[in-house]
Amino acid sequence: MARGLWMCSVWISGLIALALFGGLAWYLRPLDPGVLALQLAWTPRAFGKIVHLWSATDLARYRSHLPVDFALLAAYGSFGYLVATQTGVFRGRGPWYRRLGTWLLPAAALFDALENAFHWWLTEVPRFGMPLVYAASAGCAWLKWLLIIGFLLLSAHALARDGD
Repeated sequence: MARGLWMCSVWISGLIALALFGGLAWYLRPLDPGVLALQLAWTPRAFGKIVHLWSATDLARYRSHLPVDFALLAAYGSFGYLVATQTGVFRGRGPWYRRLGTWLLPAAALFDALENAFHWWLTEVPRFGMPLVYAASAGCAWLKWLLIIGFLLLSAHALARDGD
C-alpha cells in the first residue's frame, strides 16, 4: 500500500510540474526578449536592456509569475527526489549514481528559488550599482539549468542502460 502511495506521489508531482511549466510558458510567451534572456543577463547593463524593452505591463506580467514559479520549483524538486528514491530508475547503478540522481533536481530548485528572489528584488526598482548581485542571479540560473540538464542526461543514461 505504501509503495502505491509513493508512486502516486511521483506521478502527481510530475504532472503538477508539467502543468505549471506549460502554464507559465504560455503566460510568459508575450515577453520579448524572453525570460531565458533575462535569466542569463550577467550584468546590470544586460539586465536593464531587457527590462527596458518590456512595457510596464510586461514587467508586471514577469513579476506576477514569480510566486507560481516557486510552486513549480517545489514540484520539480520533489519529482526529482521521488523518481530517484521511489522508482527503479537509478537502482543497480551504484550508490554515488543514485545519490547524484536524488539531489540534482532539488539542488536545481534551490538555485531557482535564489534566482527568483534576486529577480523579485532586481525588478522592483533599477539597481545598477550592484554588478555582483546580477552575476549571482545569472549564476543561479545557469546552475539551475545545468542541474536540470544533468538530471535529464543521468536519467536517460540509466534508462538506456536498462536495455543492456
